[in-house]
Amino acid sequence: MSREVLIQLLYIVAFALFIYGLMGLTGPRTAVRGNWIAAAGMGLAVVATLLTPGMGNWWLILLGIAIGTAVGVPSAKQVKMTAMPQMVALFNGVGGGAVALIAWVEFRESHGFDGSPAHVAVASLFSAIVGSVSFWGSLIAYGKLQEVITGRPVGIGKLQQPLNLVLLLLALVCAGVIIGGGDAQLLIIGLLLASAVLGVMVVLPIGGADMPVVISLLNALTGLSAAAMGLALDNTALIVAGMIVGASGTILTNLMAKAMNRSIPAIVAGGFGGGGGGGGSVQGSGDQTVRRTSASDAAIQMAFANQVIIVPGYGMAVAQAQHAVREMADLLESRGVSVYYAIHPVAGRMPGHMNVLLAEADVPYERLKEMEDINREFARTDVAMVIGANDVTNPAARTDTDSPIYGMPILNVDESRSVIVLKRGMAPGFAGVDNALYFDPKTTMLFGDAKSSVAEVTEELKAL
Repeated sequence: MSREVLIQLLYIVAFALFIYGLMGLTGPRTAVRGNWIAAAGMGLAVVATLLTPGMGNWWLILLGIAIGTAVGVPSAKQVKMTAMPQMVALFNGVGGGAVALIAWVEFRESHGFDGSPAHVAVASLFSAIVGSVSFWGSLIAYGKLQEVITGRPVGIGKLQQPLNLVLLLLALVCAGVIIGGGDAQLLIIGLLLASAVLGVMVVLPIGGADMPVVISLLNALTGLSAAAMGLALDNTALIVAGMIVGASGTILTNLMAKAMNRSIPAIVAGGFGGGGGGGGSVQGSGDQTVRRTSASDAAIQMAFANQVIIVPGYGMAVAQAQHAVREMADLLESRGVSVYYAIHPVAGRMPGHMNVLLAEADVPYERLKEMEDINREFARTDVAMVIGANDVTNPAARTDTDSPIYGMPILNVDESRSVIVLKRGMAPGFAGVDNALYFDPKTTMLFGDAKSSVAEVTEELKAL
């Protein structure tokens, strides 16, 4: 068997593993296996690429692999689930940055793509622009989620979109001059700098509530830039892997936007969702007040209910309360109470966030109900317990036309006979608005750390 045939066979097997692994990500029970299968596929693709004739600089390649492994493995092992979106943003940004640097290297090696086919120059410059936008935009997204940068929209008002257009045109002009035969280093540097500023200026005006959608969109762009770079380098692995990432990222972005009843252009235009303000007051806006409850009262309410729906949110993730929630639910079920979990598509900071946490606590998958399935159940539910979920339970999304979240599909928690909300204080969610549910007469608030509060309720249930 010739080396060329071996390389093509390895690529074919790698692509099959990519697709099969992706199929495994459709459910928590198969997700880990799917990740390992896809990782094995990527390993084969790397081996096939290294077998390509003319591949050299082995010491540099091995050094790069060693550094990447030394940084990536510990980071992935130590990251908390609540910080996973930030890590996704960083890893995605690194991918886009790598593609942009490869395009720069190709420009230098070919003296401005002199003698290269037109499609190589176009694909390389497309990769440089999109990869640079993705890298710098991902860094801003990371900063907002990590709260290094304010989660509130930061922009220059009406001049924002004209400025973004000017930056894009500047990058395209540089690309056009290069394709026309320009080989000055300042051209590619100007292109990369304009794209970098564009990436920053596109993401800065977008609020924290939209960051998960932005990360997904940037991920899709990174995939497309990698596919284009694969076309320029005639690398099959980059083309296929990039298209898979681009397609799946685009689908995910669209699904998330629909879950928030928002268009992708509206999200990119920015202006929605700031970081939650800090406040622990029990006094609402205006004359609105909330009613406190205790762990013992909450336990009594749920112990004598026929059906309880638990609504998990980011607060549960922060407190790492999923195991305590599972213990409480098991105790309720042992008393004959039906317990379900209402999962909103954008609860937490990324799709599937709640599913993964609850699967980690061995919550039966059939108990997890998506929004479309569970919403009809709230009207016949005795108690809904909201654990750290905010905007996704806010009735203002249905009733207040002036609210920034108006029109966003929500969980119909307010239709339950009674509601118990576990929360540290009265700080708003990522959209930066008060939750009308908290001021509903049938809602009571149990303030404190979610994990501690659930544990207290569980102890009270045991004592009944």
